[in-house]
Amino acid sequence: MHKAFIFHGTGASKNDHWFPWLQEKLEEKGVKVCRPDFPTPEGQELENWLEMLDEQDMEIDEDTVLIGHSLGAVFILNLLNRRDLNIEAAYLVSAWTGLLPDEQFNEWNSTFQDQEFDFGKIMSSVGEIHQFHSEDDPYVPLEMAEELAENLSSNLHLKTDAGHFNADSGYIKFSEL
Repeated sequence: MHKAFIFHGTGASKNDHWFPWLQEKLEEKGVKVCRPDFPTPEGQELENWLEMLDEQDMEIDEDTVLIGHSLGAVFILNLLNRRDLNIEAAYLVSAWTGLLPDEQFNEWNSTFQDQEFDFGKIMSSVGEIHQFHSEDDPYVPLEMAEELAENLSSNLHLKTDAGHFNADSGYIKFSEL
């Protein structure tokens, strides 16, 4: 059976943006979906999120697709970097590595983004990697997404007016996913 995990980002919950809509669409196709609700920004630490993921009632295996928005996408990079996994695909929405222009986000996200990533290991863990990024993302500069896409040899799907792919940008549905 195909499985999908949907990971939210900083300041969001599993019920924000396009996450419930995507779960419904995937379940209509027979995909089992898990949407963990991670602590953010209080308690937002990589180790906390990894422990909470381990408490879910669904395993990550070769039939799994990981979908992450913003910090959720960076969480996927950390997960693939730290664990020996073999998954079908990863979809990274508004992803980055390194420090963001906003110091507040860097403080909240430090345990996730202050990492040395082994991009070869990450790429060998995934059948295919797709990145979605908007040229007008207010939080993650386009250059950071392009650098990540180059490091991962990922398929970068660029949009012009999608902002941060969140509800504020009109993203309560995400048909490309």
